Amino acid sequence: MSAAAAGRRPRRGTAIRLHAAAAVTIALAAFIGLVAFFWPFVVAPGHFGSSYAPPLIFGVLLVLVLAVVFAQIADGGIDAKALAMLGVLSAVNAALRPLGAGTAGIETVFFVLVLAGRVFGPGFGFTLGCTSLFASALLTGGVGPWMPYQMFGCAFVGMLGGLLPRARGKAEILLLALYGSASGYLFGFLLNLSFWPFSTDPGSSLAYLPGLPFTEQWHRYLAFDAATSLGWDTGRAVTNFVAIVVAGPAALTTFRRAARRANFTAPIRFAPAPPETGTAAEDTAP
Repeated sequence: MSAAAAGRRPRRGTAIRLHAAAAVTIALAAFIGLVAFFWPFVVAPGHFGSSYAPPLIFGVLLVLVLAVVFAQIADGGIDAKALAMLGVLSAVNAALRPLGAGTAGIETVFFVLVLAGRVFGPGFGFTLGCTSLFASALLTGGVGPWMPYQMFGCAFVGMLGGLLPRARGKAEILLLALYGSASGYLFGFLLNLSFWPFSTDPGSSLAYLPGLPFTEQWHRYLAFDAATSLGWDTGRAVTNFVAIVVAGPAALTTFRRAARRANFTAPIRFAPAPPETGTAAEDTAP
């Protein structure tokens, strides 16, 4: 194999490889997710209401997730083994989530998203974040207008976990633990945007007021986030850090062993059947 061909070869163990079509689809999904969260800062007042926004976002999100998967199937970036791995980890996350239930900010699903995104790639992490939260919502009865925002938030956590720089050994565990801690704050910061424009008294200095300049609106939201959820986000960040430090090495080893055995990146080659041996030809002669 030439050096150029070796350089184009996908990184071993990447379950969902980001070909051009899937990369564009994920970029579009990420953009729509950011718009869904940050619309109070970019949309004119009165053009985006709370009554129809969550169902619309949820429908668009499901379409985009299916588009990511179908684009990967069409490009050869995902096969039955990768889909099976996605289903297994989605079920594991759905079962883990009730153990934390968000009490005092403790969440038990994010370290799996971070580690799976790290091993299997950003496309896998994005899809896993959506499917695991969807399965968890069905399992726990947590279906509501907040669900599409939670799915997008976890999708960002898994996707960014797959985009972290290369590292090995203790440095990798520390990198993942620090990112897991930061993702706890990131998730809370994003989720608060889903209800902040509708849940605060308009007379409050923390409330969303349509028409304010971006800087003043942003200052109000930062104050709202710090006053209402910083403690919960800290609990989530600490949980992620401890879980990755304690269970991260074993989980990474397990995921990488599964990736090697599944051999997601093995090329498929078709070769002609071997010629029949002379003995077999003699046995079939008249």
